[in-house]
Amino acid sequence: MTKKINFSKASTSFLGAGLIALTVIVAGTATYASADTLYRQLEVGSTGADVSSLQTFLAQDPTLYPQGLVTSYFGSLTKTAVANFQSRNGLDPVGRVGPLTLPVINAQMNSGINSGSSASAPVISNLSIAVSNTTAAFNWNTSQGAAAIVYYSTSPLSMIESGPGTGVTISGSSALINTNLTSTHVGTLTGLQPNTTYYYTVYVRNGSGSENITWPSTFHTNQ
Repeated sequence: MTKKINFSKASTSFLGAGLIALTVIVAGTATYASADTLYRQLEVGSTGADVSSLQTFLAQDPTLYPQGLVTSYFGSLTKTAVANFQSRNGLDPVGRVGPLTLPVINAQMNSGINSGSSASAPVISNLSIAVSNTTAAFNWNTSQGAAAIVYYSTSPLSMIESGPGTGVTISGSSALINTNLTSTHVGTLTGLQPNTTYYYTVYVRNGSGSENITWPSTFHTNQ
């Protein structure tokens, strides 16, 4: 079952337009040489050095971006190139660098770096998980106050990403860790199956709507 979570002031509902399997993204990741990292979502009309970095990255593959123009302006050609990249990596080809596309691009540019969705997004750090046979205790920090959710499932998680301001819908069960904007996050998943692998991702969002999602991973409960 796919859940749409609504925070109060801290968030809007996370909607989307196309289903992707994150395991496909990981398996389909190619490797490119680059020293840049993107720290915000980019779309038509965006300008700046990070747009140039994105264009330089995409231009390394003429099948993605045959024009190869590095202009620092995100126009229609860049939108098409981003959509080509998304299609190749199992993402919905919406043609903008949103919260799902951003870590995939950064993973290929910088060997798995998972940045926030904007320069002001909360950065997730010190994530640890302590498991028993039926529980998993999560503990992590964010660089600023944020609301937080853990999504988890015995099946690979799927996500939906759409246009600006609409965010993400994530499949599986969800545990609302907190709605108050705090930088320390502690919560425990209960009622888990013993000796079972669970897929999970951590989602955080600050009061202004900037969001971050950890790279999907797994934990295994004890026997």
